[in-house]
Amino acid sequence: MTRSAERHVLQFCHGYDGPFLDCARQYASLFTGTGYRVTTVFITGAADADVAAACASDEVLFMEYSSSAIRGLKLGAIGDLRKIAASRNFSFCIAHRFKPIYIALLGTRLPVIGVHHGFGDYQRLTRRFFAQIFRKRLSLLGVSDAVRDDMRRCLPKWPANRIQTLYNRIDLESLQAIQVSREAARQTLGLEANAWIVGNVGRLHPDKDQATLLRGFAAALAYLPSQSQLAILGKGRLEQELKELARELGIAERVLFLGQVPDARRYFRAFDAFALSSDHEPFGMVLLEAMAAGVPLLATACGGAKEVVEGVGILFPLGDAEHMAQGLQHLAAMDDLQRRQCAELMLERLRERFSDRAVREAFWRLPQVTELASRH
Repeated sequence: MTRSAERHVLQFCHGYDGPFLDCARQYASLFTGTGYRVTTVFITGAADADVAAACASDEVLFMEYSSSAIRGLKLGAIGDLRKIAASRNFSFCIAHRFKPIYIALLGTRLPVIGVHHGFGDYQRLTRRFFAQIFRKRLSLLGVSDAVRDDMRRCLPKWPANRIQTLYNRIDLESLQAIQVSREAARQTLGLEANAWIVGNVGRLHPDKDQATLLRGFAAALAYLPSQSQLAILGKGRLEQELKELARELGIAERVLFLGQVPDARRYFRAFDAFALSSDHEPFGMVLLEAMAAGVPLLATACGGAKEVVEGVGILFPLGDAEHMAQGLQHLAAMDDLQRRQCAELMLERLRERFSDRAVREAFWRLPQVTELASRH
């Protein structure tokens, strides 16, 4: 392959499952109108034209490795990436999560911006040692200040400007365009037209702490509108345990376990309130999706969720069902004017901090990015 004279950015992703396809779109959109061509490479996952179209990239390549094939030394993926890097004039690489960062540093000589979407990625001594070896070529981004600060604690000798925050974001207008009306959303989800609905979207997993959600809803129920219901969208290993807890709390008939709903973000207008009870959520994209739908928010005051909700919604201490119940009562008492004012406040927050435009501007101001751009 001949080496292109154009400037290219390599985006290197583990896979396109769950939220990571939109992450690829988010980072590709940072380069719109900049003169850089974005090549997005997925390590795992079959080649898929729909995935390629959704990436907003100039070029999308699929390595098509299985998850088991990239355990251990990952020599095949390293070799394949080395060939890709040799064929294009890449200025730098953006790699999502630790495995792609590892492969990118060993398979190329490029500066690498490593994006971390969760906590604890550098708790292992081996990973800290690896990062230290490549510290001259590696800089890090967390999807929230909480994730950034977790990395800074694990890598205390790194200069602070090498570990920064770049928030997750949404294409606000595109998202709102696919979010269906309250009536249509309720019909699709099988929700009563006149019920007061608290929504929750997420895996049924200890990290999401839906047990506190159930306890808080049960404690608030006597003070909520008479037809109140809790709708939980998602599947997971705690499903039976949570259903049993709902029965124990005497609220089983008020709690709807709706399972995995494809493209659930389209139906957020079905909810009168959105509650996130997660234990140290790294960010919480569902919060942005609820904000875009104009749904008042209630979330735990920890992790990245606090950074999203503070000032535009209600926060409660992690695992505190009593304070969560008080928050639900407050949201239920809002009149139409208060709800409209809340929706306007949330839209303003989205545009100022969590939109593609706002984050694109923040990205090009990051010290590691300005340094890389000045070289090319």
